[in-house]
Amino acid sequence: MTNYSIAFDPFLPWPVIWIALALAVLLSGIIIALRTRGSILRALAFLALAIALANPVISQEDRTALPTSVAIIVDESQSQRLDGRTETTAQAVERLTANFERYDQFDVRVIETARTETANTQTETRLFEALRSVFRDVPPARIGGAVFITDGQVHDVPNISEALGFDAPVHALITGHPDEYDRKVQLVETPRFAIVGDPVQVSYRIEHQGDVPQGNENVEVSIYRNGELLAIEQALANETFEAEIELDRSGKNIIEFATDEIDGELTGNNNRAVVRIEGIRENLRVLLVSGEPHSGERTWRNLLKSDASVDLVHFTILRPPEKQDGTPINELSLIAFPTRELFVERIEDFDLIVFDRYQNRNVLPVLYYDYIAEYVRNGGALLIAAGDEYAGDTSVARTPLFNALPAVPTGQVQMAGYYPRISDDGKRHPVTRDLPGGATEPPNWGRWFRTVDVQDVKGTTIMQAANDKPLLVLDEYGEGRVGLMLSDHGWLWARGFEGGGPHVNLYRRLAHWLMKEPDLEAEALTAEPDGQALKVSRQTMADAADAVTIIAPDGQEIILELQKTDEGLFEGTYETNQIGLFEISDATKSTLAHIGPINAPEFRDMISTADILKPYLDEVRGDTRRLLNDDGDINVPNILPIRSNVETSGRDWIGFKMTKETELRGINRQGVFAGFLGLGLLLLAFSAMWYREGK
Repeated sequence: MTNYSIAFDPFLPWPVIWIALALAVLLSGIIIALRTRGSILRALAFLALAIALANPVISQEDRTALPTSVAIIVDESQSQRLDGRTETTAQAVERLTANFERYDQFDVRVIETARTETANTQTETRLFEALRSVFRDVPPARIGGAVFITDGQVHDVPNISEALGFDAPVHALITGHPDEYDRKVQLVETPRFAIVGDPVQVSYRIEHQGDVPQGNENVEVSIYRNGELLAIEQALANETFEAEIELDRSGKNIIEFATDEIDGELTGNNNRAVVRIEGIRENLRVLLVSGEPHSGERTWRNLLKSDASVDLVHFTILRPPEKQDGTPINELSLIAFPTRELFVERIEDFDLIVFDRYQNRNVLPVLYYDYIAEYVRNGGALLIAAGDEYAGDTSVARTPLFNALPAVPTGQVQMAGYYPRISDDGKRHPVTRDLPGGATEPPNWGRWFRTVDVQDVKGTTIMQAANDKPLLVLDEYGEGRVGLMLSDHGWLWARGFEGGGPHVNLYRRLAHWLMKEPDLEAEALTAEPDGQALKVSRQTMADAADAVTIIAPDGQEIILELQKTDEGLFEGTYETNQIGLFEISDATKSTLAHIGPINAPEFRDMISTADILKPYLDEVRGDTRRLLNDDGDINVPNILPIRSNVETSGRDWIGFKMTKETELRGINRQGVFAGFLGLGLLLLAFSAMWYREGK
């Protein structure tokens, strides 16, 4: 592109030039008025001389037209992965880019949103934010417009009165089908914390979006607690209902609401919703029954009373019924042992029963031991802290409690110093795996001196005495759990004998395992979000852990291999750019995890629509149309450069405003009276004047 212009570069100051020009005009006027021969030629010669002093210069500008910047904003949010929208988007981008390439004057910028964003920002589809970002380095006059390729679920649409910062059309090509419908579970009000054992209210809503076929208004909702089916309720679509849920354990509880899919619905991935509720035990109720006063009794009592979350009921049998020493009843500092109240009427109120060196001396009727066994079978917890009495004729192993116990005494008691050692199974069990001091040989703690010999061990031995004999045995009985400590010398650690030992850690973990603390489960599969990654952990007593299957929110299945990080502990990390509910499972265990906010806008509405974008795009002279026609074929409009702002789209085309901006590449300057050409013009003017005067 070449432009010409004329300018002046005077040889003399402008005032002198103006005086010379005025004199030339005055003289020319006089000679013309006197009608002197050759007056016209004289006037032209004078004017030529004055103009020559002004030095007129012709400028030739070499300019190049600048390209028009346009943007293709591609919605890569999670809702775009449904129902073939990803393939539709990819084809639309390819065809649209090819249409732009037919015009050299377009500088096309393609930006994909939600590709590298964090989980927090992925909860919304922010296309206008991306639009402002892509044109940040472009002057407004060079922007020709933009086109969105999206399902229409956009969460940052400006107000109608809010300008984009440039004057050019913005179009939208909508993926998805116009007749879509979907069902989803929406949690309305959910608590973050709840007391274990107390009912808590969770409100939910089954929403139908789009033109859902008739006959699907009544919905069956399944409610799960930590993978266990709690209830099946009937609900009506688009109405809010409340469910009453009772937590059964402290720590993390996953409550899931699930419904069946409707035939032909957009996606079944949002037919489930979960809420994580932290269970808080109001108070752990522990019944400690000591058979007789001994040094270890104080250890158990102090440990349990030091925990503010434990309500302890402690009885010590100081005087067995058969002992008669003549002491008057009113002088005994004892209360009657409320056996019936504790072991019949209120036994279910206790989370743990501890028999500390207790022996059967007719304080409890034989039938009551059967009640205790039934209590454990129904989900209770029992710990036997045994001394030499466990090997004698009055052992509780010789009562109906026998069926619940994990080992039977042989009648022998070993009295010799030994280091309690963690067994091979104990190195994998959460109760003793990383017990301080247990990793060395010998262990870095003090010795014990008594062990009760047992046989027919049914449970898992996690600690051993001398000659690899069982010391601490754990077992499950029915729905409950039993622990058997085959020595009463744990108090030596509490007294600091030979450096003491981790009695607090051991006893506390043991008690919480018996009460089914989730973090101490020997077989567990857990998953937690770690930023934009899913961290999977498998606790197992086996030598290896199977790979886990992860089902992502979009339905994709991923196999994740777990690596050993400690004895009995295997972990793996899955990096993802998705948010939503993930299902993780192996051959025996399953769990759920949620990345990102539970009620994210990205999953609030997933039906493709043009209604959200159309009002604003109409205001900026843009067009909104669907990519798929009635036959399911992709219909990408043609591209048309436009100069006018009147029409920006047509039946099969969308327009983009062309810029008028140019770039100056160089300037050539040529003086009119410079060189031989200028000298020749002046000589011609004066020669013509003299020639005319000579006639």
